[in-house]
Amino acid sequence: MTTVRIGNSEIGDGQRCYIIAEIGINHNGDIDVAKRLIDLAKFSGCDAVKFQKRTISVVYKPEELAAPRESPFGNTNGDLKYGLEFELEEYQEIDRYCREKNFPWFASCWDEGSVDFIDQFDMPCYKISSASLTDDELLRHTKSKGKPIILSTGMSTLEQIDHAVEVLGKNDLVILHATSTYPAEYTELNLSVIPVLRQRYGLPVGYSGHETGIPSSIAVVALGACVVERHITLDRAMWGSDQAASLGPGGIIKMVSGIRIMEMAMGDGVKRVIEREKPIIKKLRRKG
Repeated sequence: MTTVRIGNSEIGDGQRCYIIAEIGINHNGDIDVAKRLIDLAKFSGCDAVKFQKRTISVVYKPEELAAPRESPFGNTNGDLKYGLEFELEEYQEIDRYCREKNFPWFASCWDEGSVDFIDQFDMPCYKISSASLTDDELLRHTKSKGKPIILSTGMSTLEQIDHAVEVLGKNDLVILHATSTYPAEYTELNLSVIPVLRQRYGLPVGYSGHETGIPSSIAVVALGACVVERHITLDRAMWGSDQAASLGPGGIIKMVSGIRIMEMAMGDGVKRVIEREKPIIKKLRRKG
């Protein structure tokens, strides 16, 4: 199993699980909310935060933008999409704030122009969303930046993942198992795919979760997940399409703690009698 270095962290077997707090669009277009979410991620013990970047006029067709949709930003889908999209000023402040906190950030870019935009901030890696897995041009453009890539695989067949891996190459690539329903039901998660992906590609494999709870995002560590990514929010009752599939402050703190406990509990796989068992042997074992 290969390892991948992202910033100061090594991703792979034998390493600490790399935990990503997905802010995405849960900032609701407010830079102050974004900063509070960065603070939450760092306080909870996450390793990085992730945003999403789109060139709205490229990612969405004019008729999609013109479609009626009520939101705090206006009455069309375009009003919503533009209202949620951070631009240069906001990302400069995010970059400044994260550097001040010594806390890594990066983004999933939904089009080539967004990759170029984010590239000015010298990211430790790039994320390719499940929605973009079949976009060969975007995959190649992201690869051209020469940074590690984290690839989410929701909504995808093994054959489509095979092709994406062929386009990206296996060097500096991490694959995340995901189910792209928001929120995902537990019967949809299919966590047993994680060891399948590990065996098929020989790469670090992680998990991007969209369920409402915590246990499954801890259990994946026992299945070999090297990365866990979850959306975070200040309050799951906040307005926004991704809030319900996110973890609030208490949730993300519990999840990170649970993952670290799971890592300790996994041990090294060598069966042995531990020192604290020896007096119990004398007390309870009748023979041998």
